[in-house]
Amino acid sequence: MALWELRLVCVYLCNSNLVVRRGKPEEVVADLIKQLGSVSSVAFHEEVTSEELGVERKLKEVCTQLKVKVHTFWGSTLYHRDDLPFHHMSRLPDVYTQFRKEVESRSRVRPVFPTPERLNPLPPGVEGGDVPTAEDLQQTEPLTDPRSAFPCSGGESHALARLKHYFWDTDKVASYKETRNGLIGVDFSTKLSPWLAIGCISPRYIYHQIKRYEEERTANQSTYWVIFELLWRDYFRFVGVKYGNKIFLIKGLQDKPVPWKKDTKLFDAWKEGRTGVPFVDANMRELALTGFMSNRGRQNVASFLTKDLGLDWRLGAEWFEYLLIDHDVCSNYGNWLYSAGIGNDPRENRKFNMIKQALDYDSNGDYVRQWVPELNAVRGADVHTPWNLSSAALSNAHVSLSETYPTPIVIAPEWSRHFNKKPSNSGPSPRGKRGPSHTPKQHRDRGIDFYFSRSKNL
Repeated sequence: MALWELRLVCVYLCNSNLVVRRGKPEEVVADLIKQLGSVSSVAFHEEVTSEELGVERKLKEVCTQLKVKVHTFWGSTLYHRDDLPFHHMSRLPDVYTQFRKEVESRSRVRPVFPTPERLNPLPPGVEGGDVPTAEDLQQTEPLTDPRSAFPCSGGESHALARLKHYFWDTDKVASYKETRNGLIGVDFSTKLSPWLAIGCISPRYIYHQIKRYEEERTANQSTYWVIFELLWRDYFRFVGVKYGNKIFLIKGLQDKPVPWKKDTKLFDAWKEGRTGVPFVDANMRELALTGFMSNRGRQNVASFLTKDLGLDWRLGAEWFEYLLIDHDVCSNYGNWLYSAGIGNDPRENRKFNMIKQALDYDSNGDYVRQWVPELNAVRGADVHTPWNLSSAALSNAHVSLSETYPTPIVIAPEWSRHFNKKPSNSGPSPRGKRGPSHTPKQHRDRGIDFYFSRSKNL
């Protein structure tokens, strides 16, 4: 869909066309250079991880052989690499908070480039080529699940429509911080990550739309928090530049030896949503059926795999890479390193309590019942711990542990503190408080320290 839309823009708005080819980039580009005969330069955005860098090297070798200049550009981040307040990437802080504070105080986000109104037409003899179908790529067309929290399509127009809906039509962005840990529905978070991942929208465009929104509507913790999350995305990409292939290695950034297990049965239970821990299973089934999982869910299932099961974190990272519709290699592997305790987390032994998390963020069990229909008849928060129910209660709910639903593959000792507890009902509220009606000029570029400090001596 994204390629089709880009082609339509090139044809109908810019009087040109999008050239589409299937094959190895270095071979396709070499063929085009030879076909055209008078190419002076080739330009492309720089990448940061090994497979993509390998492609770049081969492209440069081909261009050198054909006496064609190469121009590379940095893209896809909110802050340009050259604008970071570090003299060399080796000085990038290993803690996000330090990175954020230095960048927010010493760097500025560049403006977006205007959309070109016209492009040169394709040279004679160069055909646009066919956009491959799912069948061409030996894939099946994706199925739409009515329960999906992301029932959207690719392409810039869909990205812009989503931003317009979330910012300008509904003002949902003004309550983002309060709702971002939601699990059900389309509007608990921005849902812009899939379009960011494939370049249908840029983080700078989102940033400047937020600044406009703060100027015209309201500025509060929620509007800032979207920028805060975009900065996390930047940070993991720059970590990828700093550490290279270490982000893929079992010992992580810290060279920390951990006796990870490689138990196929445990991993299969996790990835298929058959762990017997309903909150984990619901999230894993949503991922498998829709390609999407909430941020809250991702943190929990990653903690469960690495801390409760003790499995090699790379198994989880690769499974996410395989399924996520918003997969970004640096963000994915950076977050998994963080969850595994061998990345950029300054806190030792961070571990999520699955039962507490379930009670906090799915207090009535509605999310679990949505994705684990075997437990539909279990009422309220009891759905999070079916193994604690009496035989009569299980029978009334038509649940037979080990038959209709698995017994837990692990029960962490700390979970017991939350057995039989009433939910706190402290989960994300449907609507947060609104901030001021406009952004005071002196506040527009303030970061988290402005929005969250109690004393604001301006």
